[in-house]
Amino acid sequence: MKDWTGKRYWLVGASEGLGLALAQMISRAGAEVILSARSEDRLNAAAATLPGKASAVACDVADLASVQEAAAQIGPVDGVVYLAGVYWPTKAQDWNAEQVEAMCDVNFTGCARVIGAVLPDMVARGAGHVVITGSLSGFRGLPGSIGYTASKAGVMSLAECLYADLRGSGVEVQVANPGFIRTRLTDKNEFSMPFLMEPEEAAREMFEHMNSDSFKKSFPLVFSWLFRAAQFLPDWAYYRLFAPRK
Repeated sequence: MKDWTGKRYWLVGASEGLGLALAQMISRAGAEVILSARSEDRLNAAAATLPGKASAVACDVADLASVQEAAAQIGPVDGVVYLAGVYWPTKAQDWNAEQVEAMCDVNFTGCARVIGAVLPDMVARGAGHVVITGSLSGFRGLPGSIGYTASKAGVMSLAECLYADLRGSGVEVQVANPGFIRTRLTDKNEFSMPFLMEPEEAAREMFEHMNSDSFKKSFPLVFSWLFRAAQFLPDWAYYRLFAPRK
């Protein structure tokens, strides 16, 4: 177990759901928590529920100036956790340019903006903790997930690049790849969601991971085996199983 006492953690995308549940755990462990999302009212209400020292700084990850302003207001942090994300189930045949762009911009480019705002200081100090939220869907292309799957594959690859560069630097990099979590985003799905987790359950998985020395964690474990194994299937077999022709 890491010593969280006195640490400062910036959680981006933490006004509800998984982010808020994780913030509760980090706060109970003794760290100061700074919550960010777009809605200031929702953020203030969320921060008020945390047991330890907490504050709220509104931030739009799709706006570079907003991210830089928030980072300057917050100051140096010991850790940053990127949880922000948007999602609409989208097929190629029903392409919605605005929604696809939003998924790419918030889920992936927004992550790059936030990491870029805090990483130089961590590198200079030789200390820090970067945690990125990927998804089991990011392991390989899936039907009906234009935008979301691609953006999650992007952040997972970004985490791998960061880990490769920063090993031994004192800056720790981790990525967590959850499956389905009950949130207002997954409420949009009209299909069955195996191994659906409550936010608190997923937060426990992430918090355990953050207390470990491992780089990557994909969960729920049994469900993750399906997605990881799919990477080794040849294209003809993978698409026959996961995206059969109509």
